[in-house]
This record gives sequence, structure tokens and C-alpha cells, in this order.
Amino acid sequence: MRKTPWLCCIPLLVASSYCPAEIIKIATIDWPPQLIQGQQQLGYIGDIVEHIFQDGPYTLVIKTYPWSRAIALVRSGEADALLAPAKVEAPDLLYPEQEVGLQRMCFVTKSGSKFQYTNTESLLGMHIGYAQDTSVSQELNAYMVKHKRQFHVIPYNGKYLARSLDKLALGRLDTFLFTYNSTIYELQKLGKASYFRMAGCDYSAKIYLAFTPNPTSISKISALAKYFDEKMIQLKNSDKLQAIMHRYGLQDWQQFIDIKE
Repeated sequence: MRKTPWLCCIPLLVASSYCPAEIIKIATIDWPPQLIQGQQQLGYIGDIVEHIFQDGPYTLVIKTYPWSRAIALVRSGEADALLAPAKVEAPDLLYPEQEVGLQRMCFVTKSGSKFQYTNTESLLGMHIGYAQDTSVSQELNAYMVKHKRQFHVIPYNGKYLARSLDKLALGRLDTFLFTYNSTIYELQKLGKASYFRMAGCDYSAKIYLAFTPNPTSISKISALAKYFDEKMIQLKNSDKLQAIMHRYGLQDWQQFIDIKE
């Protein structure tokens, strides 16, 4: 992210005149491959934000927090923006027109399995793993309530994916639910991409750089959101977005958007 002030080159001003860059405080989480903490790679959303704000009138100060704490900081105005919620996760924040990604909740199965999720009827008789507090569609949630014995709750932590893959390989599960990007990214890191496959998605939601609703920041946030939307549209219309996604073995999410908000 930009660390130095933006040089303000305005005619008729003396050469030593500068416009100090406006500080934007962003609260975020560690969420590979979207957002990666403490590594050379920033995650694809981190790369997008870096690209959008480089050489612009803002200096970003980005700090990582637990999710609930990050939301609270932005809600109160202690931070200006949050990466990267879906609207349902923090509906009281202010959202720009343009998203920074797409979160898809999908089914994972063994590469040799014939299972493909099309609707809840395709789940009949399956042993299914899912993370505690996972967001799913209303249709799937209703099915889960009626067919509790089919579902195996696995605590959501850093070992969730590895444990689920082990259970799948041993035949203790037929499939499990996890976010598409994180699954693809981790399978590639583990060298196991050929042993498992994605078997259809249930739930998707756009994710955003969301802004504080604090009334004392309205003017600042209005200008910031406008700047972000303009730059994000430019990025989407260029070949640079796919280049960013390719760094993480992912595809441009725009082809998968089929939701209305």
C-alpha cells in the first residue's frame, strides 16, 4: 500500500508546495486467498486495493483484527473502511456500487465421485460436512433443519479444510461445504487439486470495501466511495483484474455473478 504522501502538482504554486495525502484507516481480517496477513502476497483483494489506491490522493493504514472487532471499529468510525464483508454481515455499513470480489459457498467432493449439487434433492442420502455458523441459502438451511442426521458439524478454525479433506478421503463424508476461492487456493498449495473437485455451489454474495456510517465522516466517505467506484470500474474493464486473480490460481469472479442485491 502507499506509504508516502501524494505530491500535489498544481500550476502557479511554488515547487515546495505539497498536498498531504488523506489517511484512510482500513480494518481487515486474515482470510486467504482474499486477504493474507504477514506474507509477501497480500491476497487478491489486497492486491486490488493496492492497485486502486496507488499514486492517488489517499494513504492507506491497514490493520488486521478479529472479524467482530473489525466490524465494530468501522461501525463506530474508529476505522474508515472494512475488508471485505457481504452486505448481510454488516448491513448498517455504507457500501459502494462496485464489489471487490465474490464469496461462493460450494460443495467439495472426491474427483471420482459422481455427485453434483443442483438442488437439495441431489443431497438425499449424502453424508455432508459443514462449518459451524456457515452461511447458506434459505433452501439449503430449510433442508438442513429437516435432515439433521445427514450433516456433520465441524468447528470452523484453521484446521477445518484439512480435517474435512481427510474425512472425505476416508469415506466418512461424501461432500462438505466451504468457500470456493479458499478451497481452490489451499488444494493448490497442498498439491491435492487432482484428488478433489468442486461439485456445485449453493450460496454466493458480493463482498465489498465497506465504509463507516459515522455521520461525522459523511463528506470524507462520499468522496472516497466515488473515487473507489471509478477506479474499480477501470480495473474491471482492463486485463489487470484477471492478472491479479491469476496470481492466486483463480478466475475473474464477474462471470459467476448471478445474484441481485
